[in-house]
Amino acid sequence: MTKILIADDETDLEILIKQKYRQKIREHHYAFVFATNGSEALRVLEENPDVDIVLSDINMPEMDGLTLLTKLSEAHPLVKSVMVSAYGDMDNIRTAMNRGAFDFVTKPVNFADLETTIEKTIHHVNQLKETIQAIKENNILKMYVDHNVLNFMSGREYEASLSANETVEASVAFIDICSFTSISETESPDNVVMLLNQYFDLIVKEIIAQGGLIDKFIGDCVMAVFKGEFHLDRAIEASLAIRNHIEALPQAASKIEFHPKVSIGINSGEMISGNIGSKTLKRLDYTVIGDTVNTAQRLQSLAQNGQILINDEAYNKVKQSFNCQLLGSKALKNKSIEVIVYEVLN
Repeated sequence: MTKILIADDETDLEILIKQKYRQKIREHHYAFVFATNGSEALRVLEENPDVDIVLSDINMPEMDGLTLLTKLSEAHPLVKSVMVSAYGDMDNIRTAMNRGAFDFVTKPVNFADLETTIEKTIHHVNQLKETIQAIKENNILKMYVDHNVLNFMSGREYEASLSANETVEASVAFIDICSFTSISETESPDNVVMLLNQYFDLIVKEIIAQGGLIDKFIGDCVMAVFKGEFHLDRAIEASLAIRNHIEALPQAASKIEFHPKVSIGINSGEMISGNIGSKTLKRLDYTVIGDTVNTAQRLQSLAQNGQILINDEAYNKVKQSFNCQLLGSKALKNKSIEVIVYEVLN
């Protein structure tokens, strides 16, 4: 359902809108809220944060539509505006478009044209939401796209959409390519990057196959997050597939003998999901943080070539599904109490 705010000082317009779109309202396709001027419209928007479209008259008392348009771009950047103008009012139309209006309709209102305009605006809003969601969840895109391009795609909407933080229940895996530093010290930059991208591509495919998200690449390590049902099981399934496929690769063509292997740490539990970084630099990562994440990274640091390590809490959740071997109590960096560690075998 799309919620639409009508800002117009012609009070009979509310009755007319409800009559013309009664079927759409009854079918929960549209929902309307109303204001008689720009100031009231801003108050209504605060009370209805789920408004997607504002249909605003230009000439209104107290605050006109053009001033409202400026305020909307500052306070409600995701909301798209359609301006209403009288015939021949081209100066206002041009001003409105320059201030970010998505479209305009003329008075007297042709309701068939208005509905076409509303549907077109809804389509644009939905595309914008999908784009922003993709940016939030896919950090690979942010690695390759310059921030100026992102600003072009979504402008202030990009920044505003990434401000929400939440606590999530998920699993995180750190997958490190063991001893890859030795390659980087002996090979040409082109060969190093080619090999690393080859290994990363294989790792990413297995993570995606299990519904995981690539959080970030850290040197020669991949951080992946798994959410939803059976997130821990899927993190382990992906890690087992990664280990098997990496170890099945032939020896790298390099100056030193190098057989690729991975070391993996996995942990599951509550973590904070949010956009972390510097707004000044416009470099932000939508990521997860917290003790659950830190423990997964410490487990990866403890893991040897080919090992997948979990703690006892994770083991108790998956022991019926995976064959694991007790390694005993281990000291993890910055942990005052030793952690019981298991290796996932198959």
